[in-house]
Amino acid sequence: MAQPLVVQDDRGTEHRFTVLPQRIVTMMPSLSEAAWVLGAGPRLVGVDRFSNWPAEVARLPRLGGLEDAQIEAIVALNPDLVLASTSARSLDRLEQLGLRVLRLRSQTHDDVRRTLALVAALLGTPARGAEVWAGIERELAVAAARVPASLRGASVYFEIGGGPHAAGAQSFIGQTLARLGLVNIVAPELGPFPRLNPEVVVRAQPQVVMGLAREQAALVERPGWSALAAVRERRLCGFSEPDYEMLVRPGPRLGAAAARLADCLRQLERGRD
Repeated sequence: MAQPLVVQDDRGTEHRFTVLPQRIVTMMPSLSEAAWVLGAGPRLVGVDRFSNWPAEVARLPRLGGLEDAQIEAIVALNPDLVLASTSARSLDRLEQLGLRVLRLRSQTHDDVRRTLALVAALLGTPARGAEVWAGIERELAVAAARVPASLRGASVYFEIGGGPHAAGAQSFIGQTLARLGLVNIVAPELGPFPRLNPEVVVRAQPQVVMGLAREQAALVERPGWSALAAVRERRLCGFSEPDYEMLVRPGPRLGAAAARLADCLRQLERGRD
């Protein structure tokens, strides 16, 4: 490198690189996916336990999660960069041991775009981040155009992990729903992924309910939920585990996730016919 590369992570920490990182550990699935799509596959030496896309990451060492990172195993891999969430407190020990930990926030579309740009710069291919984001934007636009006119403006509740948390309007999921012309029942002021009282959903009467398919059969058994027309009339977008994982990961598959949402909405429209 002719000049050192200086970047600032989302915790405000400045990192100076005189040599681009060659041994990278990722401690969030979305960061593993971003690094892979940006071309870091050969440099990945370890990932968190939940990273499972693409299939090639299965060969890499598993290093725990946000709250139970395997510190000794990570150190033993001798990484020159660890990509992690701003909320991963268990990784503070790595910094105390002298490892470079880049903390990234992953709540909004802007966070994803910024992460792609930063990781691409660290790989020495800065233009690649913008290219990947431009592809996501194109996919979002295509997905939005596929949403049936009758469902544009429909209110929606997107459940996280079987409740009681939901994807709020400020989250990357909420922003994708908005790009598709849908109205989130979760008010922006409640934050990205608020814990909701189930009565809030009943009062809001969403026209579409989204979540894991295997959890939706029991929705009618929740107190008051039999009063939800979306539940009674099966206006449900229930996703398989792989699709749901894609939907709830703020990474380079945002556009593919939007396409999956559009697919479900089109299926609901056909069910009306």
